[in-house]
Amino acid sequence: MENSDRTRVCSVLFLDIVGYSKEAVADQSLLKQGFNKLLSAALDTVPASERVILDTGDGAAVTFLDDPEDALFAALAIRNDAGRLRIRMGINLGAVRLVRDINGQVNIIGDGINVAQRVMSFAEPGQLLVSRSFYEVASCLTADYANLFTHEGSRTDKHVRSHEVYSVAAGMPPGQRAARTHVGHGSQRSALSEAGDSPLEDETLARQPAEVFDAGGSLIVSGYSRSSVQSALDKLEQSGSRVTSPLARVGKKWVAACEHPQIAVSACKVEQLGSTRIVTGPTREAVSVKVEELMEFGGVIVRDVECAGDVWTAVCEMRES
Repeated sequence: MENSDRTRVCSVLFLDIVGYSKEAVADQSLLKQGFNKLLSAALDTVPASERVILDTGDGAAVTFLDDPEDALFAALAIRNDAGRLRIRMGINLGAVRLVRDINGQVNIIGDGINVAQRVMSFAEPGQLLVSRSFYEVASCLTADYANLFTHEGSRTDKHVRSHEVYSVAAGMPPGQRAARTHVGHGSQRSALSEAGDSPLEDETLARQPAEVFDAGGSLIVSGYSRSSVQSALDKLEQSGSRVTSPLARVGKKWVAACEHPQIAVSACKVEQLGSTRIVTGPTREAVSVKVEELMEFGGVIVRDVECAGDVWTAVCEMRES
């Protein structure tokens, strides 16, 4: 694969078979055979050069190197055709690094796949959840896509990091399954994706400022115009951030990824009001790290990290042990 040994923003679908480890070995084999067949069918329209599959034993992680639409359609197809196979799924849009393993095969590492696994861990059997970064890109493709997603709130993983997640409604977007099946391997981009490469019909969207999303171990910068994303990247770099994945067109948006700057954490302020601590900072990640430091000394979160204007804020209560 020509794109190995580089970092880029990709969509990652992480999925597993619920209760797999509790089954007898013979039953595990049957479950995995059914799972592999289901996954292969869902990926049939995605060329091998545009995806990387990692076998996780009780499931798989699939990185889609092109359209986020590919990840969405594959996940919906798997859920629709799963039958009695109990599968949970999570999709994330984030930074991944394509590397060669000891056998010379392409492998995937990075925050993009790690967060996809965490998003999946919040899903119930048969449920498909996506991260905020994936939602922000996929929901903009068409009005039908936007109506697929429901905000489920924030979930906290074992590392005490918060993830905003969205559930995906059952079924396919109206009229899209048929359109997708006519796409050949030589021209993977669907009409929706091609539309995303054309000039925006609503110029007001192009004038909107880019948004920055915490993706676990990196920042995803997303916007409708290249200039808005570049402007946000410039500001992040001035504060000590390092761009890990350059600007690229994903659907109707431009996206890029940055490494979390340590300076952002040091820039956080902690205001003391009796036993209450009010933490403010430039990014969600920076405030989360500062809150974790307070929790090590007996702090308890009473108001989770939220954005107010251009500042992220959280409130902790310090309790004596």
